[in-house]
Order: sequence, then structure tokens, then C-alpha cells
Amino acid sequence: MNFKDRKVWLPVAVLAGFALLSLVLIATASEVEQTPKPTPLMAVRVQAAAPQAVELRVRSQGTVAPRTESALIPEVSGPVVWISDALVSGGFFSADDPLLRIDDRDYRTALSRARATLARAEGELEHARANLQRFDGLAARDIASPAQHDDARRAARVAEASLEEARAGLAQARRDLARTEIHAPYTGRVREKQVDVGQFLSRGVAIATIYATDYVEVRLPIPDHELAYLDLSLFGAQDAGVDAAGSAVQLRARFAGAEHVWRGRVVRTEGEIDPKSRMVHVVARVEDPYAVGDGAGADTGAAARPPLAVGLFVRAEIAGPMVEGVTVVPRSAWRDDGSVLVVDDNNQLQRREVTLLRIDGEQVLLQGDLRTGERICISPVRAFVPGMAVSAIPVAERRS
Repeated sequence: MNFKDRKVWLPVAVLAGFALLSLVLIATASEVEQTPKPTPLMAVRVQAAAPQAVELRVRSQGTVAPRTESALIPEVSGPVVWISDALVSGGFFSADDPLLRIDDRDYRTALSRARATLARAEGELEHARANLQRFDGLAARDIASPAQHDDARRAARVAEASLEEARAGLAQARRDLARTEIHAPYTGRVREKQVDVGQFLSRGVAIATIYATDYVEVRLPIPDHELAYLDLSLFGAQDAGVDAAGSAVQLRARFAGAEHVWRGRVVRTEGEIDPKSRMVHVVARVEDPYAVGDGAGADTGAAARPPLAVGLFVRAEIAGPMVEGVTVVPRSAWRDDGSVLVVDDNNQLQRREVTLLRIDGEQVLLQGDLRTGERICISPVRAFVPGMAVSAIPVAERRS
């Protein structure tokens, strides 16, 4: 074989060798095992059921108002000669404190005149009675005429009437003199005043607005369907319109950059339901609202709690009855068909019918056949099939 023939057959031989080697490798190769790809389980969050006794509460809000607010009105006229330091906007005063004095010189003069009129009337009556007694004797002896006797009786009656009028005038003069000094009708605070020293006051014109500070009230609107959660007597008769053992109320407000709490009680409900809003208004009372607290009721633990001032906007929580066997879960656990989903010991979803007690914000309160420690699915599951396997992820329980 010459050189030219080798150039042709050598590549062919190499290719044939590689093909033979490939056939040998294929023939001796081991079979590849095929394993099915596992289907991933749906992950759901679960919360352990913990049936407990829960105090039902109703939330509302309102504005602090005084229990009594009055216009301070003088009953006599005259120039102002003195004003108390407490009679300023925001000033505090106690019951029967003097707040203002009106010039009383004219009223003292009127009192002196009334005393003189009374003395004159007493003298006239004394004279008329003596004259009548004399005519009684004369008439008995047929010496005085009937006309003279009648005149004596009439004069005595007129003198008696004049005396009563003089006594009434003296009493009126004394009252007018006393009214020149205006006293506080109760312990309270001044909202505003419209008077100063030297100003002439007219009878019946308001000079200040004051309100009582022994307790304040907050008018709280409640939806009528939530009255079932409260121990309230809506239309029942109560002594003096006040229920001394009403539901406890916590009032919260943010004041001076801190959250504070005041405690009171529901004392009454208003006698009708608002036809437009379907709300019933209950009235909560807080005693001694301007007493400085010791911080025990404040969330911030501050050294002192501020007063519950009139006009402050507050959030209210009204305590209701205790209910046993209540499970509190996030709102996402509740299904529209009146059930929740539970994860059994085999990590399978099962449907459980429960009773919805109430929806409280982002939580729901449930009653039903839920055992302690049973895992409740709190993740929304749209396509539910009974017995479907899931991967349960525990989360911490949220307390109400």
C-alpha cells in the first residue's frame, strides 16, 4: 500500500474505532432510575385553640361634658365694686364662695326705708285696733252708730294689710341687699366671664358661664345590636334616673404626648334610639375629674395623671358580662359559611362548625367544639377539600 492509499484509509479506520467504542459504552451502561417529583404541600399558619372566659367589651367615643353648666346672672342692678380672683376664665371656686359684689348703698337705703315703713304700719295697726276696741264698747251700749263701727273695722283691716305689705317690702329689701354679693352655687370652674370692676350690671343679663366639677359625664353612642354585650337597663325605671351599679368604663385619651386612663361607670341610658343612626346613647360618669392622679391608671407610668378636662375627646371601653368557653382567633380564620378549619394529627384540614359570638376589630370571638390545643388554621384557604394535607406553621396566640 502506497502512501496515497494510507491517507485515505487511516481516517476511515479512526472513525470506525470511535463508533465501535461508542457502541460498547452504550451496551454496557447502567439504566437511569427515574423518581417522581414530590408535590409541595400548602403551608398554612395555625394557632392553638385556648377556650377561656372573656369579658365582652363595647368600644365607643365621646367628649367630656360637665354635669351642670350655668349662666351666672345678677338679680339686682348696679356697678361692680369687687371681683374674686377666681372669677376668670379657667378659675376654680368652691360652693358658696363670693365671686362678685355690686355697690350696695342704694339697697341699704331701700332697706332702711322698708324698716321705717314697717314701723309706721305697726303704729297704724296698733291705733286702728285700739279704735276698733273702743267702738266695739260704744256699739254695745248703743252709743256709736253702725256706720262708725263699720269704719273702725275697715280701718283695722286696712292697717293689717299695710303691715303685711310693709313686712313683705322689708323681706324684699333684705333679699336685694343680699343679692348684691353673688356666691358660687356649687364647686366648679369658670368657662368664661363678661364683666369687670366698674361695669354697670343690669338685672337678668349673664355675666359669666360656670360649670360644676364634682363629676363629669361622657355621652357615648352605642349601636343597638351591641347592647346585648352590656348589662344595661335601657328602658327600665331607675331611682332618680341613675343606676349606681352601672357597667365599668375605661376612658382613654392622649394628653401632653402620653396615653392616660380614667375610670368611671355608666349611670344611665337615654330613653330612645336615634331613628337615623340606630344608636343608643349611654352616659358615663367620672367622679372628681380634676383630682391629680398618682399614675396608677396611666399606661405610661407617668408621675401624675392630668385632670379629665371638660371638652377632652376620649375613647371608651365599656365592660360587659363574662362569657365562658370563648376562643379568640384572627378574623382571617373565620369563614363565611360559619366555620373554621382545623389541622388534625395527620396534618390534614378538617371543617369545624362554630358560633360567631362577635367581631372585635381584627379578631373574632367564637364558641363551639374547639378543644384546648387544637390547631386552628388562620390562613385564608380558598380551595378547601376535606382531608387535604398541609404544612402547619405555628404562630403565637393573640390575647383579646
